[in-house]
Amino acid sequence: MPTRPDISPEYLRLSVAPMMDWTDTHCRVFHRLLAPHARLYSEMVHANAVIHGDRTRLLAMDPVEHPVALQLGGSEPALLAQAARIGAEHGFDEINLNCGCPSDRVQAGRFGACLMREPALVAESVAAMIDAVPPHVPVTVKCRLGVDDDHDYGRFAGFVDAIAQAGCGMFVVHARNAWLQGLSPKENREVPPLRYEWAYRLKRERPGLVVLVNGGIASAEEATAHLERVDGAMLGRAAYHDPYLLHVLEHRWFGAPLRTRGELLRALRPYVESRLAAGVYLKHIVRHLLGLFAGQPGGRAFRQVLSEGGHRPGADWSLVEQALSLTEREYPAPVRVAGATA
Repeated sequence: MPTRPDISPEYLRLSVAPMMDWTDTHCRVFHRLLAPHARLYSEMVHANAVIHGDRTRLLAMDPVEHPVALQLGGSEPALLAQAARIGAEHGFDEINLNCGCPSDRVQAGRFGACLMREPALVAESVAAMIDAVPPHVPVTVKCRLGVDDDHDYGRFAGFVDAIAQAGCGMFVVHARNAWLQGLSPKENREVPPLRYEWAYRLKRERPGLVVLVNGGIASAEEATAHLERVDGAMLGRAAYHDPYLLHVLEHRWFGAPLRTRGELLRALRPYVESRLAAGVYLKHIVRHLLGLFAGQPGGRAFRQVLSEGGHRPGADWSLVEQALSLTEREYPAPVRVAGATA
């Protein structure tokens, strides 16, 4: 088995999952502010898009985002290697191959979760990607437990072993199967049962691998419980819809001072104003902020102000202050969230 990849241990514990149309550079800058120790992931980008598309847009990254991984989709080793090299040249700290997305589009292109049935092809792709990037940039894999009615742990472990032998030392395991027929991508995130024990067993039997668990993690307590069995937890939609959860974990796991939501949001002002000055519309940034007051008094008014006003011509930071003032004026007292006062 290979040795552990060159990833600092603190970044193994908390990761924020790649999410199509969500985890763009504005989202990642916001999440970095909330959780300085988290490892952030880009949206999945197909290798062909990296090679032939608009790299300025697709690979946009602010220096504050590091460490940040580029997630690639594809199934052709040579193209994945070329895209991995481009990603490394653009400064990404990790290249991650998606072997878990179950959408119709990825099935038609023979990538994503389809690759769970082609371990030899994934191993060849990973080996080519590793050869294409500098040694300090690890190539990692995000996968499911299997596809459709594959319920054989040995098959899952064999998939991991084939890729590990190609040089991959880190696996993010979305701990449920992907159904390629009959379920939508949304249903694929909810309907197939979670089996965290497979990820736990993988780590126990292959301690030299880095194993992170993903899927169904909705609270700080759930994320923390996984650390007893694996190297880390990857949060997806929970972190997007309730981003303050990331800050709670930063506080609990790394001892960071717990800051209020308003304080954290105002720390984003220099970035927002710099992007507005560069011609970015406010709506492209504030859409990632809507969940900051999720479940809190005033949260609905906060979302409404940003949603209705962010698209208007000339919208600027004053709109954010207007949204914040609603929560602060009506609800000045500290509240309890995820076991922490803020």
